[in-house]
Amino acid sequence: MELQQLRYVLAVAEERNFTRAAAKSHVVQSALSHQIKSLEHELGVQLFARTSRRVELTEAGTAFLPAARATLDAADRAVAEAVATTGDLRGRLLIGAIPTVTTVDLTAALGDFHRAHPNVEIGLTSGGSLDFVSAIRHSAMDVAVLGLAEDTPPTGVASEVLAHERLAAVMSPEHRFARRRRLTLSELAEETFVDFPIDSPGRSQSERAFSAAGLSRTVAFDVMSAEVMLDLVAQNLAVALLAPAVVPEAGGLSVVPIADGPSRIEYLAWSAFNPSPAALAFLDILRRTAHPREENSQ
Repeated sequence: MELQQLRYVLAVAEERNFTRAAAKSHVVQSALSHQIKSLEHELGVQLFARTSRRVELTEAGTAFLPAARATLDAADRAVAEAVATTGDLRGRLLIGAIPTVTTVDLTAALGDFHRAHPNVEIGLTSGGSLDFVSAIRHSAMDVAVLGLAEDTPPTGVASEVLAHERLAAVMSPEHRFARRRRLTLSELAEETFVDFPIDSPGRSQSERAFSAAGLSRTVAFDVMSAEVMLDLVAQNLAVALLAPAVVPEAGGLSVVPIADGPSRIEYLAWSAFNPSPAALAFLDILRRTAHPREENSQ
């Protein structure tokens, strides 16, 4: 069994098409098909069910895929670590970031990293903290910026605190509370809110605060994008609970502290087991450019 055969299997599994898989692999289709048939003969099982119009993984193919992917990842990692001893980093670097990063300039850090290590393939994805923690644990992600409630630190990964922030009420300048110097959760309980999707860490910190105060609220807008949140707030459709640093100063929105409001901790997370040389190099750049903050006094 050859590594190139495994790469062809992954390409076909991803593309569900031999022609596209061959183009993606920069090889003629006949050669790719021959290599996969040769591998199937060696294994004694059929990995793909195919017709002239359709390609699907068989049960054997579905079982084969995770180990094949892990084998290729391990091989790529071995090459990257060997080359790293010369100071020339290679391989891949996948970064995860919540939509409300406030302590690091990720794009600037990625730019610095790319200029220093141009042979590393970089990827950046936005999403939820718990998904990122799981991905790091399973070696599917290298580094992530997380946002979690105070009592739910990340587990199973290495991490450090970047910021401890109390959330504030963000509202349109037309809102009746826009000129207040401070608010309480009880005063906000009857408002309409925009927040992150239910069961997400970004949502749970606010839900817990209202619940602890014996209050309920109405969340009419569930969105994952901080920009969409702020757009809805600007239209005076809802109030948001966000870290003040998320709100652009030039946006014209009102940011009012909440005396008994929820807090969140922003973390930097990476593999506790065996971080790649690229991940360690990127962490160094992030630490140099980070501007950690303590919780705002209320």
